[in-house]
Amino acid sequence: MMLSRKQRIWIVGISAFLALVAVIVVVGWYKLYREVPVEYSNEDDNFKYGTIGTEDKAGIPFYIWKALPRVCPDLVPGPDGYASFGMIYEPGHDAPIGFTVKTIGFPRIAINCAFCHTGTVRDSADAAPRTVLAGGAHQLDAQAYLQFLFRCAGDPHFTADRIIDEIQRDGAPLSALDRLLYRYLLIPQTRKGILQQRDDYAWMESRTRWGRGRIEPFNPVKFVMLKLPIDDTIGVADFLPLWTLTSEVGASYHWDGLNTDLGEVVRSSALGDGATTRSIALANLERIQRWIGTQKPPPYPRKIDQALADRGKQVFATAGCARCHDRGGSRFRTVIPVDELATDRHRVDMWTERAKDTYMTYADDKSWAFKHFQKQNGYVAVPLDGLWLRAPYLHNGSVPTLYQLLTPSARVARFYRGSDVFEPDQVGFAYQPPDDKAQAAAFLKHTTELDTRVAGNGNQGHTYGADLDPENKTALIEYLKTL
Repeated sequence: MMLSRKQRIWIVGISAFLALVAVIVVVGWYKLYREVPVEYSNEDDNFKYGTIGTEDKAGIPFYIWKALPRVCPDLVPGPDGYASFGMIYEPGHDAPIGFTVKTIGFPRIAINCAFCHTGTVRDSADAAPRTVLAGGAHQLDAQAYLQFLFRCAGDPHFTADRIIDEIQRDGAPLSALDRLLYRYLLIPQTRKGILQQRDDYAWMESRTRWGRGRIEPFNPVKFVMLKLPIDDTIGVADFLPLWTLTSEVGASYHWDGLNTDLGEVVRSSALGDGATTRSIALANLERIQRWIGTQKPPPYPRKIDQALADRGKQVFATAGCARCHDRGGSRFRTVIPVDELATDRHRVDMWTERAKDTYMTYADDKSWAFKHFQKQNGYVAVPLDGLWLRAPYLHNGSVPTLYQLLTPSARVARFYRGSDVFEPDQVGFAYQPPDDKAQAAAFLKHTTELDTRVAGNGNQGHTYGADLDPENKTALIEYLKTL
């Protein structure tokens, strides 16, 4: 059948329209949804930069993220950008350790496990820092980083013109189409998303400051993920090291033992970092979990008096330390009641029965649904490997040195956290400013004060070892350095 000229024109028009729609759909998919796998063959690099599934929902456009310290320079605590918050950069990497960059349409950046679990240590103030993987990020001010993002997004300088100028000045490869997408979609949506997160985290502004090396890991889960009513609890805690972290029968994990299954701990941590039940990178999390189980802390960096340490090992056994902290001890990785420990109980009270019950149903439609969350009333007797690098001590990091932990009468009421300069005399990091004014200014720029009189910061309790005579206490500390 012959088509009329009008029909042919109509068919050509429809075909052209459908072709245009197809092009728009393909370009839209390519620019906004196309996923490029992130793969690292090296296990250490995979821990430092590999994906855990946080980029999809919690990711920020990478080029915008890189530009923000220059867009809002007055809101950064120092001249070195994100490093001012204690983030660790390696040569050849545009992103710090603890961040993953994945292309989902466009490059997006989000945190991973190493954000909270990589630290640095220096032998002196003028020495180069050594990176310690799977350790606690005692130099990191995570709350200040969040507050920077919130304040910058609300700042008058957060404009498309300013951000695009900084992105291009940084040499990012933006095409004409990319610039349109950033101007009219990505920058406005990034601002909207960060301001929404600011509102979701408004509760933290009226509570105890986290400070360097600490975080509120589970109140965000309660209030943001689980949508539970905002209460007045405080759950601030130190970043825990992950060395030789393996599944053990009868073991409890997290400071307060709120889960007994390490796989669930790893998966729930990824969800807390911003992954969703759809985006969570299960296979890579299993890979990271296996890697963590093989990691050991660096050895004590100074000479050990072996004879004294051998004597201290006997004190460790006879004074009862081994019962809780030796892997063969009867109370190892069990929950010790807070009434027995007499330590600050805020973290224990933060995790409620309702939070436990609600989290247990969070991934009910998944094959990996949670089954082992629990509510406990104490703190886990944790392993002591790498104890010299675990300072400050107790679950809330309220005791700066090992000597003070074993000598409660010597504990200071106020000190500074965040220095990575190791001080061997009492075994801990530098916690008071030097007398020299210039050195003190540099010290204060990279530390935050902790006042143990503030709610959640109490330094009382865990008085084990207080009654040891000076000789035995010295021997015990020498042994503890070897762990």
